[in-house]
Amino acid sequence: MNGIIIIDKPMGRTSHDMVYVMRKLTGIKKVGHTGTLDPMATGVLPVCIGNATKVADMLTLSDKRYIAELVLGRTTDTQDADGKVLTECAVNCTEEEIRAAVMSFVGEIEQVPPMYSAIKQNGKKLYELARQGIEVERKSRRITIHSIDILKIDGNHVTIDVSCSKGTYIRTLCEDIGKKLGVGAYMNTLRRTKTGPFSIEESYTVEDVEKLKENGQLESVMIPVDRMFEEYPKITLNPKQVKSVTNGMAMTYRGGTEGQTYRVYDENGKFLCISKITDGRLKLEKSFWN
Repeated sequence: MNGIIIIDKPMGRTSHDMVYVMRKLTGIKKVGHTGTLDPMATGVLPVCIGNATKVADMLTLSDKRYIAELVLGRTTDTQDADGKVLTECAVNCTEEEIRAAVMSFVGEIEQVPPMYSAIKQNGKKLYELARQGIEVERKSRRITIHSIDILKIDGNHVTIDVSCSKGTYIRTLCEDIGKKLGVGAYMNTLRRTKTGPFSIEESYTVEDVEKLKENGQLESVMIPVDRMFEEYPKITLNPKQVKSVTNGMAMTYRGGTEGQTYRVYDENGKFLCISKITDGRLKLEKSFWN
């Protein structure tokens, strides 16, 4: 069994919990998730099974989309609703001021990762230090906020739809919006609606997955690995060429475009690998035939 299934992660469960669920249901040990969601967050969590785990790192590096609610006038130590309240103040911002502050973060920006994160510094995860009451200086990172749609402003509650690059911390974005307005803010809820090419519309709840397993339909809903590479042209090799490729040989390939990456299949339509034309030869980039 090989493929990707999109789990709609429920609140209160960890991303690793979802891996455990899929290992138990499939009986396959080679299972991994892509792009950790905090326990309080919900939504799109691609879980890779079998040889699909080879694309896990690519999904982790892909763009994401989230719907988040931020609350103005209060900050917490974790930047979200689960944290200890640090500051509180009245919110007298106008709707126009709130919209201007939110939209000012669209584009390339510098963001300082939160202390409550899994980033390592001197061999220790930041959240481990934070739990000991230790705060260390963090270097800012350049991220990109592709777009923000303001879905709702209800008093001091603001709901936003954010499309962003990898490495973006939405709770830090929420806190930074609060700083911009001079009143502080924390992230109240978070739902991931898209990661890479996969959206919430094609996700399954844990209950859905368990029912699919009971009905013998689980494998039929798994997304094939080659879906990840739809932007690359497809080429089909004859048996002799397949043998060369699966033996790890770079072979001359006529009709290809220099520098172009291709999805490679055998004559039966089996997806084999991703290869690139380099110096007129088809060279393997990532194999999926095992």
